[in-house]
Amino acid sequence: MNIKENSNKKDVILTGDRPTGNLHLGHYVGSVSNRLKLQEKGNYKKFYIMIADTQALTDNADRVDKVKNSIIQVAIDYLSAGINPDKVTIFIQSLVPELFEMTSYFMNFVPVSRLQRNPTIKDEIKQRGFVKSIPIGFLNYPVSQATDILAFESSIVPVGDDQLPMIEQTREIVSSFNNLYKPESPVFTMPKALLPEEEICRRLPGLDAKVKMSKSAGNAIYLCDDEKTVKEKIMSAYTDPNHIRVSDPGNVDGNIVFAYLDAFCQEEHFKRFLPEYKNLDELKQHYRKGGLGDVKVKLFLNNIIQELLEPIREKRSYLLSHINDIYEMLFDNSKKASSEARKVLEKMKDAMGINYKNLLIKD
Repeated sequence: MNIKENSNKKDVILTGDRPTGNLHLGHYVGSVSNRLKLQEKGNYKKFYIMIADTQALTDNADRVDKVKNSIIQVAIDYLSAGINPDKVTIFIQSLVPELFEMTSYFMNFVPVSRLQRNPTIKDEIKQRGFVKSIPIGFLNYPVSQATDILAFESSIVPVGDDQLPMIEQTREIVSSFNNLYKPESPVFTMPKALLPEEEICRRLPGLDAKVKMSKSAGNAIYLCDDEKTVKEKIMSAYTDPNHIRVSDPGNVDGNIVFAYLDAFCQEEHFKRFLPEYKNLDELKQHYRKGGLGDVKVKLFLNNIIQELLEPIREKRSYLLSHINDIYEMLFDNSKKASSEARKVLEKMKDAMGINYKNLLIKD
C-alpha cells in the first residue's frame, strides 16, 4: 500500500517510535518521510504519533532514565524533521491509561505460542539476549502494539517491513474480537500497513552492513548528528572489500554507500554535487567497470545527507531552547488521546458486556 491508495478523509493514522535514543536515517526513510507526505496531503480524519515509552521499558526496565530522557529527544526529532503539531497529535503512551486496560482484554485472544512465533519478536529476542529469560512485557508487546492501533480506531499504520508481523497480529485480534462479540456490528475495523514505496527504505541497512540501521547496533547516522560526525560515519561506511584500487571493478550489491544512494539520491543531486554523471545508474555503471574510487562516491553521499540534515539541525537548535513548551504540548496531547481512547474502551466494554455501569436500574 502506498500513500495514493486507500487514503481518504475518513482514515485515522497512527504510528510511533520507542524512545530509546534519537531517531536515525533508518527512521527517516522508513517512517518519518511517509508521515511528512501524509501530513502535507492532509487527506485524513485524525493523525496520531505515539512516543511508546511503555514498550521501550519492556527491555529497558533497568534503564528508566534512558527512556525518560529520550522522550523529549524523540519529540524534538519529530518537530525538527517537519512534523507539524497543529496537524498531528504527538502523545506519550504511558499517559494514556486506557491502553493498559484494553491490552489486558486483548491478551485473552492471543496464545503464548502465537507470540513466540511472531517473526519480529523472534529476531528481537535474539538481538537482546532474551533466549533463556524473556520478560513477559517484551513477549506481549505485539498485543500492546495492537491496542495502540485499535484504541484510536486507526485504519492506516505507516511502518517498516519488520513491523508487518505486528500488523498481522493486530488483524488477527480484530477478527477474533469481532467474531466473538457482536459480529453483526463489529467494534474494530481492520488496519492496513503503509510501507515506503522504495524497498531499500523499508529496512535501511546499518553502516556496518551486518544488520538494519538501529540504535542498539551502534551503526546509525542520527538526525541530530553534527556535520563532522556525519561525514566521519559516511567515510567509514562499508563498501566493497575487494574494491581496493580505484581501477578495480566494484560491486554495488551489499555496498552500503550505494544502498544509501538508492534511498536518498535524486537526479537533481547530480546537477549540484556530481555534474559529470547524469544519474545513479550511470554512477553505478562506472563503479562496476572500474575507475571510480570509494572516496568520491562517499563524498557525494555526504553532500546529499548533509543537505537533508542541515535544516533539521537548524530547527533542532531552536527547539532545544523551548523544551518546556514541547513538554506542555505532549502532556496536553496525551490528555486528548486519553479522552479518545476512553470512548473506544467504553464501546469495547459494551460489546463484551462488562460495562457494569449499565447494570444500574433506572427509575
